Amino acid sequence: MRRQMQPHRRLDRLVRWTLLALVIQVSITTPPNLNGDDSLRATQLPALPDAEGFAGPFVGVCNDVLVVAGGANFPNKMPWEGGTKVWYDRVFVLESPESQWKEVGKLPRPLGYGVSISTEDGMVCIGGSDANQHFSECFRLAFQDDKLTFVSLPPLPTTCANACGTLWGNKIYIAGGLESPTSISTLKTFWSLDLSNPNAHWQSLEPWPGPARMLATAAVQEDSFFLISGANLKVGSDGPAVREYLRDAYRYHPTDGWARIADLPRPAVAAPSPAPAPGQSTIQVIGGDDGTLVDFKPLEKHPGFPKSILKYNTATDTWKNEGEVPIGHVTTTMVHWKDRFIMPSGEVRPGKRSPKVWVFENFKD
Repeated sequence: MRRQMQPHRRLDRLVRWTLLALVIQVSITTPPNLNGDDSLRATQLPALPDAEGFAGPFVGVCNDVLVVAGGANFPNKMPWEGGTKVWYDRVFVLESPESQWKEVGKLPRPLGYGVSISTEDGMVCIGGSDANQHFSECFRLAFQDDKLTFVSLPPLPTTCANACGTLWGNKIYIAGGLESPTSISTLKTFWSLDLSNPNAHWQSLEPWPGPARMLATAAVQEDSFFLISGANLKVGSDGPAVREYLRDAYRYHPTDGWARIADLPRPAVAAPSPAPAPGQSTIQVIGGDDGTLVDFKPLEKHPGFPKSILKYNTATDTWKNEGEVPIGHVTTTMVHWKDRFIMPSGEVRPGKRSPKVWVFENFKD
């Protein structure tokens, strides 16, 4: 005869299973705490609907909608296997964190590695490149009522890709870059465009006192523009230009001009830009290529780019390591959306992109 379980034992077992279910649920839904305290947390939005993802996409916010457009990848073979890089004109939007990405149209041409700036009137796309050339054209992309629109803006003083930039007040600031795919030297240029003046053109400003550079990181904090790291190009002993990985950084104010700030602990080339600048006195540089694995072989086993966060304190002029992110993405744009910092797609090791879209929140000042 089967023995019946007593009511109080059934209740005890039910309580234990309920508690276990709650523990499992918490472990699944609670985002990872990267620093062992209550600071930075990382989660993911839906991945882009592309198997490879993109390096150098234009990323911004239009009418409170997240936009990712253009960029490039190796869809068939990696570069060391003879693969060809392909540029894209596809435009994807994510209308809310709970929705799914949808493709809504195309850029005027396949384009990537430009600078994208979110404004109240849409996403400004600046310069960039395709498979054959670099461009000086600039335009504003807007998305409303499921429709893309494009408005031409004044062109840059010269063709330019791999620059960095950000919006500061009503002005866009752009620094450095590369003039053409065959250039053997980087640009030492600093340009601004006043969006509040419909008749404005790009103004050439005094550049920073250090080396020319491309793939630097921009930031705005404490009413100043910051130019951080990047890579210079120098002609190597056998002829081709090689990268010089830079650790220097600079601060600019229209009244005071440029001043060099403390060097980074390591280079952070092509880190997501603009860098998050939460609070009143910090800048958070996420990942970036430090150049230590530039000669790594075989490339298919490359471990990826640094994941560490470099935190700069504007009050003390000091850098320190501030934890890590789950994976290091380079050549992508960081954008602020719905009170969180979004890092979509990008390159995770040489030749390899990722369609993942990371969300960072709870940066501490």
